[in-house]
Amino acid sequence: MISFLPLKDINAQYAQQLKEAAAEVIDSGWYLMGEKVKQFESNLATYIGVKHAIGVANGLDALRLILRAWNELGILNEGDEVIVPANTYIASILAITDNRLKPVLVEPDIHTYNLDIDLVEQHITEKTKAIMVVHLYGQVCWSERLETLVKKYNLKIIEDNAQAIGAVWNGRKTGSLGDAAGLSFYPGKNLGALGDAGAVTTNDDQLADVVRALANYGSRKKYINDYQGLNSRLDEIQAAFLDIKLKYIDQENQQRREIARYYCENIKNPEIILPKHPDFFESDATLSHVWHLFVIRLFQRDQLQKYLNEKGIQTLIHYPIPPHLQTAYSLLGFTRGHYPITEQIADTCISLPIWPGMTLEEQNIVVSAVNQFFSAGK
Repeated sequence: MISFLPLKDINAQYAQQLKEAAAEVIDSGWYLMGEKVKQFESNLATYIGVKHAIGVANGLDALRLILRAWNELGILNEGDEVIVPANTYIASILAITDNRLKPVLVEPDIHTYNLDIDLVEQHITEKTKAIMVVHLYGQVCWSERLETLVKKYNLKIIEDNAQAIGAVWNGRKTGSLGDAAGLSFYPGKNLGALGDAGAVTTNDDQLADVVRALANYGSRKKYINDYQGLNSRLDEIQAAFLDIKLKYIDQENQQRREIARYYCENIKNPEIILPKHPDFFESDATLSHVWHLFVIRLFQRDQLQKYLNEKGIQTLIHYPIPPHLQTAYSLLGFTRGHYPITEQIADTCISLPIWPGMTLEEQNIVVSAVNQFFSAGK
């Protein structure tokens, strides 16, 4: 069986270091807001290339806290609009609505699956105060055109960097491109904890200060609460684990790129739509994608998934129901057809196994099965 993401095997290479780190934290008697968190935050900030990294409980909280902090600072107000891609995991939009802001959904580019930046300006109104970009599947969503729009309309920009740690645009890492970014360290991410974890990164001193306070019950000093905050803190054990794994993120991302290249060069099935981008494998431009997911598309997606499962190859679908068609957002009044490109992606996408340590033999098994799909009469 070729697993979609064998986390036990991936973490096995660090098992001894992780066990030693856990024992060190246990023996220290200090489990929250200690030296391990400070050390990881410092190393993460250095890696991303920002002044501040604030450890929080998860990736959704990271996004929620950034928007909440801008609310507290008077930069955002209830009912303000935030432009966000229609093609994303629902967490991106939950963070907006949780802060009583209005998500303005914009279609993706059918080739990159990321926000179509050329469509953004037509959605900007006097109530638009921010743009949330999502570096979906590990590919950078950024451009000079985006930077021009932000300056022209005096907008804040927030990066949902849950899937793209280590990706680079013009020498700058995702997580440092906008005003602030939310990161997720869910176990399946390129940099994954052994539980839930997340972080906010920013160069804004004031924002960092408010985010840190909000995440700690709204408190900068114990029992003194400046805001109506929440409890969203990274714990010492997860910070220790992440600090170990951070050292390996670049080499693991490079392994993902090599697997993606093998897939793109060897999957020859004419019915399969492969990821498309002219710079995927050109010199340093490969850094623009860290391949959190390798997503292909075809109209017989469900039949392919069944066929691959019969061949012992596990796949997943990211994401079968787009946010605007979820029951959670039924009150927004969206129906099928509102966002046809997003819906087309949701109906046809399927993610193939990709992970650091995946052998060439395993990659070839996947490629061969995908290539044989139609000839097998499926």
